[in-house]
Amino acid sequence: MSDAERALGALLALMARLRDPQRGCPWDREQTFSSIAPYTIEEAYEVADAIERGEREALRDELGDLLFQVVFHARMAEERGWFDFAAVATAIHDKLVRRHPHVFAGTSPAPQELVRAWEEQKAQERAASAPREPAGEGTVLAGVPRALPALVRAAKLGRRAARVGFDWPDAREVRAKVLEELHEIDGALAAGGAGEAGSAAAVIAAELGDLLFSIVNWGRHLKLDAEAALRAANAKFERRFATMESLARTRGLDLGSLSAAEWDALWREAKLNGT
Repeated sequence: MSDAERALGALLALMARLRDPQRGCPWDREQTFSSIAPYTIEEAYEVADAIERGEREALRDELGDLLFQVVFHARMAEERGWFDFAAVATAIHDKLVRRHPHVFAGTSPAPQELVRAWEEQKAQERAASAPREPAGEGTVLAGVPRALPALVRAAKLGRRAARVGFDWPDAREVRAKVLEELHEIDGALAAGGAGEAGSAAAVIAAELGDLLFSIVNWGRHLKLDAEAALRAANAKFERRFATMESLARTRGLDLGSLSAAEWDALWREAKLNGT
C-alpha cells in the first residue's frame, strides 16, 4: 500500500469516526449537505488564494481542507445509502478516461479538435444525466450551477450560448454592447426621480446587471477571465489603500478628516510607489 493510499484510508476512517452516532463529534454529526456546502465553496476559494499568493505550504493545507470537504460529503451520502467515496473516485476516473480518447485510444488530434471533442463529450454526459423532458423543451443553458460566483456563471452562460451560435461576432461588438448598457444606466439614473423609489432602484439594478454581464462577455471575447481580473483588481486596491494608510500615518494625518483632494493625492502617490 502506498503512502497516499494509507493517508486517504486514515482520512476516511477519521471521517467515519467523527460522524459516529454514539462516539462522534456533536458538531460533525449535526451537519448536512446544505450546512456544509458553504464551507466547501469557501475552501475552494482559499485554495485559489494560496495559489495566487504563491505559498506552497498554505496550498498544501488548503488542498487538505478541500479534500476533507469531499470526504465529508461522500460520508454523508454513504450514510444515506447513495454512494461512497470509492464511487466518487471511480466516477471521476471513468469520466476523465472518456474525455481523453486521444490519450487512451492512441489518437493524435489537433489542439482545436481536442477542445471540440471535450465539449461534445461534456454535452453528451449532460444529456444522459439530465431529467427526461418533453421533446423540444430542453435548454442549452441547463446544468450551469447557480451557486457559482456571478462573474464565473455569466462567462459560462455566455460560452454555452455561443456553442449554438448565440454570441457577438467579435470583441468590438461586445464593447459596443458595454457602452450601450452604460448609456442605459445613465438613462435609468436620469429618470430615477420618476415613480416610486423602490421601482427606480430595481430598474437601475437591472441595468447594472446587464452592464456587468456584458463586461464579463467582453472579457470572454478578449480571452480574459473576468473573475481573475476582478480578484487581481481587488488585491491591487488593497495594496494601494494600505500604502495610503501608511503614508498618512507617517505624516500624522487623520484618515477620517482627509478631504477628497488629499485622498486623491495619496492615491496618486501610492500608484507612483508601484503598488
